[in-house]
Formats: sequence, C-alpha cells, structure tokens
Amino acid sequence: PTDCHKIRGLRSRSTFRQDKMMHQLTHDDLIALDEYERQREAYRKTIIELKRRRRIGIGDKVTMVFENRETLRFQIQEMIRVERIVDRQKVQDELDVYNALLPSSGELSATLLIELTEADTMKHWLDLFMGLDHGQRLGLRAGGEVVYGEFEGGHSHETKISAVHFVRFRPTPAMITALADPAVRVALSVRHAGYEADAEVPWTMRQEWLSDLRG
Repeated sequence: PTDCHKIRGLRSRSTFRQDKMMHQLTHDDLIALDEYERQREAYRKTIIELKRRRRIGIGDKVTMVFENRETLRFQIQEMIRVERIVDRQKVQDELDVYNALLPSSGELSATLLIELTEADTMKHWLDLFMGLDHGQRLGLRAGGEVVYGEFEGGHSHETKISAVHFVRFRPTPAMITALADPAVRVALSVRHAGYEADAEVPWTMRQEWLSDLRG
C-alpha cells in the first residue's frame, strides 16, 4: 500500500502517450472489496512472486519494477482497500491513474525508485540524482544496441527531484530479438553524476519483458 500511495500522490494524469496501450483495466477486472479481503492473502503471495521476477536493483540506490496489468491491478485493489473506496467514479479515477502506467505496444514500462533510508544522507543523494530524468542517463543494452529510458515529466524541478519516477523503454526490433536469445547479454545501467552502476537482466525478467512487448 505504501508504494500505491506514492504513485497515486505523484500523478493525477499521465504525460506519456497512450496509443496502442496494453489492454486497459476496467471495473470488470476488479474484485469487490469484501471478496478481495477474503482472497487477499493468497493473491498477495502470487503478486509478490510476480514482482520478484520484475524487480531489479541497479547499484544500491536505484530499483526498478517493471509494470504490467497484474502488478497494476494489485495496486488498484490495494488502494481501494486502504481508502475504502466504494464510489464507482472514484474507482474509475484509480483505474485512470494506474492505466496510464501500462506499456504501449512495443514498450516496457517501469516504476523507478531511488532507495534512500538514512535521513542524514538523504539530501546529499537526492541532490546527486538531480537531472537523472533528463538526457541519456538510464540505459537498456541488448546485443550491440542501447536505448535510453524516457522519464515522465513533472517529478523534478531545478532544486528538487522525486524519489519515485515512471520510465518507458522502446527497444528496437533487433533488441527484442536479442532479448529472446539467452546467449545474448542484456543489462540496465545508470550513468549520472558519479553514480555508475550496471545490472545484468536475468532470463526470468527477460521472459516477462517479452510478454509485455507482445502486448
């Protein structure tokens, strides 16, 4: 629920293009609140396992969670549960917020978290990460090609950067072919203001990506 609140509080509308988006979530995809309470424990275990395959750390300060319909449906259900939302229009508002995170055709969509836990160094690191969301800072490499993450705007300004961001990658057809080949190395990287880190993308995550890219 904490991550749900972070996401909801940071976005009331999406600045990402929304054409050819993965089949959007509707009221029919949601479980009634009382029924969700009964199913929640088993459902959470399923989602925790799914997110494990979709979560990756890039160094010790940056974590990415790649989103799909199931991860976002869970977050909507949790928001409805936490805030006890029963009004149909308010449920639709939640659907609109989270549907905006779904990847479009040929895209990967992720929530990026700057992981800061120590209060005495938090300002230092947030200052260091200023500008992360501009330019070619966050890369995805597959085979001999690299594409850079496109950050949603509105989560930083001249003196402050949010710890939560929304990012899309648009791999080329050749990169998608490389993703499907276990022999080809695939990696995410951050190169920004002295923070340099790489993470090899495991095969289980690549399989999740290929499913997303198919739409």
